[in-house]
Amino acid sequence: MKVRSSMFASFVLICEVVGIAIFLRGFFPLPVKSSLSSKNTMSDLPAEPLSGRSPNSSHLPQTLFKRVVIMLVDGLREDFVFGANGRMYMPYTRHVVERGSSHSFVAKARPPTVTMPRIKALTTGSIPGFIDVVMNLNSPALLEDNLIWQAKTAGKRIVFYGDDTWVRLFPKHFMEYDGTTSFFVSDYTEVDNNVTRHLDSILKRDDWDILILHYLGLDHIGHISGPHSSLIQPKLLEMDDILKKIHGALISKEVDESLPYLLVLCADHGMSETGSHGGSSEPELNTPLVLVSPAFRRKEVGFEQFRVAEKAHGSWMKLYLEGNTSEVLSNMGKKVLKQYLEALAAMSSALSKQLGKYDMYSMIAGMVFVFQLLLVLLLALPEALSGAAVVELPIVSALLSLPFYLLCLLLASVHVLVCTSAESSCYFCSLSWGLVFAVVAFSSAMFCILISMATRRLPLGPKIHGKSPLTSTAADCSLSELDVLLLAGTIGHTLSLAASSFVEEEHQTWYFLLNTLCLAVFQDVCRKYFREKSTSGEEEHILPSKDYQPSAHPKADVYSEKWLALATPLFTLVCCRLLRSLNQTGVQWAHLPDVGHWLNSSEHKIILSLLSAFCLVLIYLLVQRRCSWVSKVALALGLLGVYSYRAAVGNVLFPWQHSGHAVSKGTVEARFVYVFVLGILFTGTKDLLRSQIITADTKLKSRGLWEIYSGLVLLVSLLFRAHNLPVLCCCLLIQTLMAQFIWRKLHYDAAQITIMHYWFGQGFFYFQGNSNNIATIDISVGFVGLESYIEAPAIFLTALSTYAGPLLWVCHLVCYLSSERDWSPVVLCHGCYCLALLRSVPAAAYIVLVTVLRYHLFIWSVFSPKLLYESMHLLLTAGVCLFFNTMEQSHSVSLREQKD
Repeated sequence: MKVRSSMFASFVLICEVVGIAIFLRGFFPLPVKSSLSSKNTMSDLPAEPLSGRSPNSSHLPQTLFKRVVIMLVDGLREDFVFGANGRMYMPYTRHVVERGSSHSFVAKARPPTVTMPRIKALTTGSIPGFIDVVMNLNSPALLEDNLIWQAKTAGKRIVFYGDDTWVRLFPKHFMEYDGTTSFFVSDYTEVDNNVTRHLDSILKRDDWDILILHYLGLDHIGHISGPHSSLIQPKLLEMDDILKKIHGALISKEVDESLPYLLVLCADHGMSETGSHGGSSEPELNTPLVLVSPAFRRKEVGFEQFRVAEKAHGSWMKLYLEGNTSEVLSNMGKKVLKQYLEALAAMSSALSKQLGKYDMYSMIAGMVFVFQLLLVLLLALPEALSGAAVVELPIVSALLSLPFYLLCLLLASVHVLVCTSAESSCYFCSLSWGLVFAVVAFSSAMFCILISMATRRLPLGPKIHGKSPLTSTAADCSLSELDVLLLAGTIGHTLSLAASSFVEEEHQTWYFLLNTLCLAVFQDVCRKYFREKSTSGEEEHILPSKDYQPSAHPKADVYSEKWLALATPLFTLVCCRLLRSLNQTGVQWAHLPDVGHWLNSSEHKIILSLLSAFCLVLIYLLVQRRCSWVSKVALALGLLGVYSYRAAVGNVLFPWQHSGHAVSKGTVEARFVYVFVLGILFTGTKDLLRSQIITADTKLKSRGLWEIYSGLVLLVSLLFRAHNLPVLCCCLLIQTLMAQFIWRKLHYDAAQITIMHYWFGQGFFYFQGNSNNIATIDISVGFVGLESYIEAPAIFLTALSTYAGPLLWVCHLVCYLSSERDWSPVVLCHGCYCLALLRSVPAAAYIVLVTVLRYHLFIWSVFSPKLLYESMHLLLTAGVCLFFNTMEQSHSVSLREQKD
């Protein structure tokens, strides 16, 4: 069976997405549950320490506090309270900490530092599972033993106001509640006012025992403008006034002989230097924990007794270590040592039981599935990159062969054996037999196809078509320096993912590869213009078109083109170096100040405004060249709307606008831009459909593709923060210069151009400020133009903004390969196949690495977030390859109709 290489690559990627999903289902364990099958009751009181006997009392300990108020401020970093600016940010809280009756601590959270897992940790005392990051969007009810359930069971009346995550985790637990959505990050005022408006009435009432307040405004400000924003101090002062108000109300109700109150100020997580969270940096992990109660004033006696006991213990240890020969002291020391060792052994055993239980069956099944597809993709390489771009798959012969049926029986037997002997539940074992048989049959067929292709390829050797690092073999070793660089760089990057430091600082790898690529391209340009002898007949215009007219001064044009071609890789090097300084990313140096922080400071708002205006004008000049006049007008108005949106939310200024104006959400301005984005996309889609259905006009098709690309650029410019607009400008500028003076003029083939696009896309992913840390995902862009949280558009906009760099470069690749009319129609097939191979190799290698390193110290903080990034990138690439396949089919039809 013969299939086009683009269709073959798309099918392989879709199947790999399924395989990765199976692997993820087995790799990410379910949240760790309590070792007890049910919640604790009165009969579950622990044994007496040391003796191991039953507890002395059959009653619960005496109540210490009459009322408890828990004030949880989402995103509150410890330096906001205890740092140098604490007296300025939260003066009353600092006064209580330093001179009041309180205990204060720096609480250290465990990653992932997102709200729902941290609430579970605070209420259950357990370490949440990493899969809770995904479940954070839709929190299920918490069935594990927790403080809220225990308090309700004990008859405590609980009132809650704030983040509705609590309501979803603890349904029917609160006597009274009012939840607010936590995902609409553009709102940092009303979301807190909806909590504070209940305080006056609830503090006067006596019909509650526990009051929980969860404030979200500070976290939302962090997502919007970072921890150094001018909005941070007013919000912290507001939180400080609220704590003062609560404290004063509790003091006024205090009676001498009654039980004291307890006021708790805490946070679920902090925020990084960019204002996000989810990772494991110190600003995200360290949060304040302040306990305020008049009971802490009566602590001198007990505290002194503890100090005396501590000193006595130290003296005893000192005498023992000095070799005291007292028999009593010696026996006591041996007994204490034995108790320590037994306690450590018991804790080690309990900890090992609490480790995440991997579903190894699902992991191995997904891994084998992915590697089968990768090997088939590699074996099809000679045919996929041939002049015909057709892959012959022996599907019929494989399905009719005896090994296929034997493999089906073998795999089915293995499945039965695993499911009947597994101690823990496996995902595969819960599937229906029909679905299991389909998976077994597909895997068996893939194995037979793999063997058939291998036996057909290896004896004869692959046939080479073209000069590409992916198609060279021992029979044709004419690899250029660029071929070696592209091949070695891609393989070297894949191998570097085995080290946690390389994963944390992966941007350094891509920065190095991009700089080396620019130098290699510069070498090729110098070789072409200074070492090769060219005749006048060989010189041609860079971008031939129907509108091209021969110049009256051909020598001057060739001379200028030569120097522009020489300047392009050097200019690209300069752009990459400047963009590296724009956003500090990674882990080791993410805390250092960068140009982005400097531009976002209030003192430099005028400079940021001028830079944003210049970038938007440059974006228009670079994008509008290939659009129709309707799209040009829409693009200009849309970019004006982008600047208006940034001015409305307070990032930039209009010339007539005062710096102290009121900041809005910019909803109207953002929707204004969305209208023009949809208009441009509609115009481009209309031209594409006309070129495919009505008339076979390649020029109309090319214009439609570039209009869709311009609509994507407009949408990205709206989602990018103001200081990141230079990233988009440099992206478009490098694409334009490379297309005009490098790729076609130096006769690079589709495989080489695809790899270059992939490398640049990866580099610009990090130029945006992204990393392999969840904390760098900017979730605030998911609410641009929205007045409430709507899950589907929020996820789409967040994913588009995060992967804007790779998507822009891949979409440019489709447009560029489709618009080159002098090239063979198979270039789209070659590009799609190379893109699929470039994504499949690191994805397949990485799932092996995380399986081997599943008990590594940094498996959840470093390797697991990278696994999610790789999976999402593979899914997006599969979607782009489907678009590749559509364009390739229409391109082939158009060429056949033109020939006819």
